[in-house]
Amino acid sequence: MLFNLIDAFQNQLESLGLWSALQVLYQEEFRALASVLVAFTLVMLFGRRTIAWLVRRKVGDSPEFYNADLNELMSSRAGTPTMGGILICGSILVTALLFADLSNRYVLLAFLVLVWLAVVGGFDDWLKLTAAVRSPGSREGLRAWEKLLFQLGIAFVVSLAAFNHAESPDAFALNLPFQRTYPPAQLDDTIQLPFTLNSGVIVFSGFVFVLVGTLLIAGFSNAVNISDGMDGLASGTLVIASLAMMVLTWIAGEPRAASFLMVPYVEGSQELMIFAGAMAGACIGFLWFNVSPASVFMGDTGSLPLGGLLAFFAVVIRQEILVLVIGGIFILEMGSVMLQVGYFKATGGKRIFRCSPIHHHFHLGGWSEHQVVIRFWLIAAILAMIALASLKLR
Repeated sequence: MLFNLIDAFQNQLESLGLWSALQVLYQEEFRALASVLVAFTLVMLFGRRTIAWLVRRKVGDSPEFYNADLNELMSSRAGTPTMGGILICGSILVTALLFADLSNRYVLLAFLVLVWLAVVGGFDDWLKLTAAVRSPGSREGLRAWEKLLFQLGIAFVVSLAAFNHAESPDAFALNLPFQRTYPPAQLDDTIQLPFTLNSGVIVFSGFVFVLVGTLLIAGFSNAVNISDGMDGLASGTLVIASLAMMVLTWIAGEPRAASFLMVPYVEGSQELMIFAGAMAGACIGFLWFNVSPASVFMGDTGSLPLGGLLAFFAVVIRQEILVLVIGGIFILEMGSVMLQVGYFKATGGKRIFRCSPIHHHFHLGGWSEHQVVIRFWLIAAILAMIALASLKLR
């Protein structure tokens, strides 16, 4: 909004002598870094008040892991307020409204993902947390198929809109590891748009683009949700993933950088750097309250939209493969659940892991909660570095 206001009133600002001080807001890099700081500040300012409000509303977690040993290990979590995702999502929403270009189609779609999935997650949380005080037999949260339907629905809508908005084949190119999207270029080469795609680059049809986008956005939304099971685990991992996505969105939207690194150039995608920055800052602020012993949990209200946003960024900038690496912890968590359930059903009750998701497997194996969380953070950081370093290996 600030960018749009400055752009609209440029002449008036120049006449008042304010233009030289405010033109820095034309730089996406400045607005992205400002978004990190502002989102963090907002969470810190409103964190205690929000937690106190949740406590007054008795929006507390009563975890049931269907495992006696794990229930004992995690018993200290009982009564801790959840639905803290309203703090994260509210901070991202306000920050992005301030610093993002509101005329950018990708930004508008990111708002849609954020609000839609936050509402779905919030409704699911509220049903779970108020089941005990409602009439007997009331449902505990949305049914799995209902939640999935909402996730797939918004994922389909934004994927289709992203496909229709893009104007060049670059925005539909599959970015495979080690494959050059464009012929090699030097930094001092003259930039001529549109770029010529290398032979062998796969360009998605509309059907494939929307299908991949739908599955990835809905899948990551669920994967982050599954990972939100220990103090600081999901929020800390999301900080790392969001910062990595800031870099990737800048590269994808900057013609010279995209050409030099030979990754798809997607016009307008650099504005998503502001959204990724706001997401990183909000998660850093939330981590202040979410580290062990946690004062608040994000719940589905936070995990569903944050996972959806992470995947949406990747779909727009054509980094579906790299987001699987950057979000490797989330994929591991979701994969462990799928393997455990599938193996349990196939063998009539046998298990691969002590308990799933896999962070509980290590917890039951003797790792402390701190050890599990910090080691998973370290793995996430290494995976993010591998993903970014791979851009040069072409």
